Amino acid sequence: MAVLVDITKCIGCEGCTVACKRYNNLNFKAKPRNVKDDGNVELDDNRWTVIQEFHGEKNDKLRFVKKQCLHCKEPACASACFSKAIQKDEKTGAVVYYPDLCVGCRYCLVACPYSIPKYQWNEQFPQVSKCQMCSERVSKGDAPACVSACTTGALISGDRDELLKKAHEIINSDSRYINHIYGEHEVGGAEWLYISDVPFEDLGFKDVSNVPVTSYTKSYLSKVPGLAACWALFLSGIAFYNYRVDKNRKSHDDDDQDKEG
Repeated sequence: MAVLVDITKCIGCEGCTVACKRYNNLNFKAKPRNVKDDGNVELDDNRWTVIQEFHGEKNDKLRFVKKQCLHCKEPACASACFSKAIQKDEKTGAVVYYPDLCVGCRYCLVACPYSIPKYQWNEQFPQVSKCQMCSERVSKGDAPACVSACTTGALISGDRDELLKKAHEIINSDSRYINHIYGEHEVGGAEWLYISDVPFEDLGFKDVSNVPVTSYTKSYLSKVPGLAACWALFLSGIAFYNYRVDKNRKSHDDDDQDKEG
């Protein structure tokens, strides 16, 4: 399951954000934790998706942009999570967080190139928060709640290859659109795809590499089990050495006592 976002069709109605809160039982009354200098609200533990407003720098176009987890094809957050609390569901495409497996290390917050995962800093038993792409709905063949709530056609869900084909057709047939599908190649590609008539850099999108972040760590992570085994062997050796030293020292002390006696 993938989603195509047509920024030209978004009217900023916030229907998608309301649907997200309802489906995920998020707190409607919670005040925003992160507000940018331009007044746009950022994602937080009670806002898994937000609508941000932008005025084009080179023109006077007003555009509304939906932000949430992009659900990468090769998610860095999942790669960084040694407890497997974040996993890529290959069937639905969703990058899902499992709180029961989370140890609170927050490596995922550091690893994500888009700074998506948030942490419940004010909770007694904090968890990581991020869009789950309504994985339970999607697994049953339904669209994510936000997509179902969109009445303008700004959000369309479906097979990723089909959506990419549709996006290219729209771009090629309408000169208003820039020739770029955000999410097609960024950090290895994502399940959320965007098309726009305004450059993405003017809409707050991060300029990231097309190379998956996980490709930088795979060669090192593959060596972790071996290094862990070597480290365990090293520590065992030290423990055995200390044991022998203590045993020999005690033996010498006993001999000295016997001689004195």
